[in-house]
Amino acid sequence: MQSQDVAPRPSSASPSSVGVEQAEAALVAHYPRLVRLAYLVLPSRLGRGRRVMAAHSLVQRTLPRGRSSSARTIPAQAAGRGADAGYAFLRVQVVRGALEADRRRGRRGWSRRGGLPPLLPRVWGLRLSPRSGGADELALDQALASLPAAARAAYVLRGLERLPDDAALRVLAAAGAADPRGALRAADRLPARYAVLDSPEFDPCSLQVRPTDLVRRRQHTRAALGAAAALAVCGALAALPGGGWDPDGAAAPAYARNPAAEAALDPARLTRAAPAAWRTSTRLDFSVWPARGNLTGDAALLRRALAVWARPGETVRVSATPDTPSGGPAGPPRLLYAGDVDSARVVILYDGLRIARYAEPKDSTAEAALDFARVDGASGAEASAVVLGRSDGDVRYLTAPWVRAAARRDLMAPGSAATDLGLRDGVTGPLASPVLRSGACTSWDALQVTGDGGRRLLSDLGELVPAHLTAGRPAAPHEAAEPAGVRAWAPFACSLGSARSQGVRSVNAWRYAEQPLPGASGAASWVCTRAETWSGAGSRVLAQVRTPGARYGALAARAQDVPACGARAPHVLAGVLWKSAAGAWYLLAAGGADTASITASGEIAASSRGPLLTARARQGAQAELKGRLENGRPLGALG
Repeated sequence: MQSQDVAPRPSSASPSSVGVEQAEAALVAHYPRLVRLAYLVLPSRLGRGRRVMAAHSLVQRTLPRGRSSSARTIPAQAAGRGADAGYAFLRVQVVRGALEADRRRGRRGWSRRGGLPPLLPRVWGLRLSPRSGGADELALDQALASLPAAARAAYVLRGLERLPDDAALRVLAAAGAADPRGALRAADRLPARYAVLDSPEFDPCSLQVRPTDLVRRRQHTRAALGAAAALAVCGALAALPGGGWDPDGAAAPAYARNPAAEAALDPARLTRAAPAAWRTSTRLDFSVWPARGNLTGDAALLRRALAVWARPGETVRVSATPDTPSGGPAGPPRLLYAGDVDSARVVILYDGLRIARYAEPKDSTAEAALDFARVDGASGAEASAVVLGRSDGDVRYLTAPWVRAAARRDLMAPGSAATDLGLRDGVTGPLASPVLRSGACTSWDALQVTGDGGRRLLSDLGELVPAHLTAGRPAAPHEAAEPAGVRAWAPFACSLGSARSQGVRSVNAWRYAEQPLPGASGAASWVCTRAETWSGAGSRVLAQVRTPGARYGALAARAQDVPACGARAPHVLAGVLWKSAAGAWYLLAAGGADTASITASGEIAASSRGPLLTARARQGAQAELKGRLENGRPLGALG
């Protein structure tokens, strides 16, 4: 149960010293944030894998090596408004360590003076790296690499830590930066795209694991046994017909050769749907998408895309939606697109289970990206669009052949008209991505597609395939593109951000109750949203309430992997504490129309017949809610 109109007030105390135990508690509580900070400030020349290990090692060495009684203290750095003093101290230590690491420009590894040993931590036989992002993340990473270390730290302190300039200056000075003000001026050269810093691309605590170069490891083992045998093996591998890495671009060397694997990598064997196949097909899915784009005949590009899919090399940025396998195709996949998109060459492939997107810069095959999305069972609206590329906070889509028009629709402005994006060979114009935006959520631009099935709304959630938006009762939802659907979503659109990068297939908004408020204050609208995933696991349910005059809905409860608010269990119960205009506090609770009674116990004791409960309360009171359905079954509160 949440309390509305009440926000926690951070402490303004700034102690002059920090105890060891306080610093240790801050390290445990904020470890992922500190490691992300270290990863962003460390020099990118380390490589992604070594940079991950260095970030973890640096953060784990921020505390003193010795331990004494709790009376031992550590001088505290100036904490920002409402900041934790222990965390502020650790933040300075992390920045200091990253700046020192950048000053050690030798090529022989980390010195022990810096606290980063040359060999450990290391995972033998495995390569660890964060999940790869899109073009925005790549562009920001390259831009940060061009800055001096102190300027890079200044940018990250502003964007990730949300520090004002005066606080950032104090941190830089305490961390030993030679010219803190100059660092801030240098950071001003980059655009303030701070939301991208929260991307999984820069999260060293969420890693993907791949084997190292298996061929090279095998060669090294044989070399240890005997140089002559190793040379013979290497010579035999080099003499294999069709060998060599150059035609495969950024792909790793082949682990083995067999006819099935070779067939899957042959551009000539890619399957392509006839341009009009969708018109006579009994199903509208990705299997009937024709191949489009200006590079569908570029055999070299297609071979590189297939080879990287099967064997991504160390420089390839690989990302996949949750529970999506990232291995190579079992057979020749279907080509959906190959062409130029902004500053990249892009190939979209489909193997019946997944969409794979390969992208490489136009001027080289280095720094290629490979993204996967699970799309098994997709049809109709769910197979209407795929992300082609992201650039400068915008996203372009490739739409299905049955889509006749594409437009921008602001979910938070239900009275505004849709803005045409244009379609050229199925490719839309740029659309601002709501999940990459920084600052307050004041709008939510969705993609509206119009085709044989009518109008549909799709929302970018940071993945290859946008989520399909619906509204209405879970057992029979209707399209959110309808006027009633847009009105239902308007106060709650910003909550879609909580489903970012979670493999979401569709999200439904169900207005399940209207509750009259005490004192003739109008009525509160109760809505539950349910995000379904492609894997079937990890569904997310939010119960929200909107009171008169509020632009946004307030979160009342949330849960994951529960049937509530879904087709199997179209029931929900949630409550909040609400403060009236007269200053009185009330418990508001609501269930669906089939809720026969609600009971509150604990610090608030009340009950009611029907799906609504209103009871006097005090600020901060806690209560347990239970309900009963009309069929006699018990109904627990969400969360």
